[in-house]
Amino acid sequence: MNNFTIEDYKTAIRAKYKIAIREDVSGVLSDPTPAQLRDFYLRLLERGLSKIDEEIIKMFFEANESLSLKKTIGNCNIGKLKPIISFLEGGNTDNKSRIEMAAILVNFKPRPFRKFQEEEDNFEDDNSNKDSNKSESIIIENESGMEENENKNEANFENIQTAKKTSVYKFPNRFNKKLKLTAAGILIVFCLGFGISYYVFPKEQCMQWSNDHFEKVDCDVKTGKIERFDESKFGLKKIKVYDTTSCFINGEAVVWYAKISSDKADFFNTHGRHPENNKPLRPVTDYIKKRYAEKSVYKK
Repeated sequence: MNNFTIEDYKTAIRAKYKIAIREDVSGVLSDPTPAQLRDFYLRLLERGLSKIDEEIIKMFFEANESLSLKKTIGNCNIGKLKPIISFLEGGNTDNKSRIEMAAILVNFKPRPFRKFQEEEDNFEDDNSNKDSNKSESIIIENESGMEENENKNEANFENIQTAKKTSVYKFPNRFNKKLKLTAAGILIVFCLGFGISYYVFPKEQCMQWSNDHFEKVDCDVKTGKIERFDESKFGLKKIKVYDTTSCFINGEAVVWYAKISSDKADFFNTHGRHPENNKPLRPVTDYIKKRYAEKSVYKK
């Protein structure tokens, strides 16, 4: 029986969006604009799309045969993309075309919704087959084992009758001794593990922004802004950028920035948000570098 609904599909896409933000090196998905989404879809088109994704994009942008899909996207009314941003950020929509466009944007799989439903059907079929096979196996094993157990019981009864009285009680004693030793070993290992984890590893880890980087701190510290330790943010560092600093590799920005005033910007080693004002960090451009690099820091 199929239980997945379109609401499940939308929830899964939004969850994938949060992951995609952390994985997106361009920084576009953290605070997207309609124009940036248009350019993002153009890049996806250049990299290659599946037949289904291409048909969804054609339908959304109302493409026709007189224009290539690339030109259709490039000439589109970017206002059409605003509802997609709203949906990803928590807004609701019942427009299936927008939902599928959001799934393509964050590379959610399985997509489209029809395939998302089929995944659950396949999962249920696999489980039912496994349960059926398991039941048959148990029945066969039980039937084949019944005669063996009967024969064994008869043999054991005769052996017990003829065995010495002392030998009857030796097996339980040895078994109890082994059981006690095993239990004691498990208890020792558990106590050692608990002691090490208690004294070596803190219960909670927190971090605090310190001038130009994050530092691990005790969660009970009362001074400054304390936040839960986040490994994806901990590596963020503010860096100095001069007019001679290399900010690009193969044409791709490797430095991010956020303006802190009309004539000053802070530069960072990766994307995310400015730890002091929470502004989204954007990839640096030649224009930004020329305008702010010399004013934000001193030349060497």
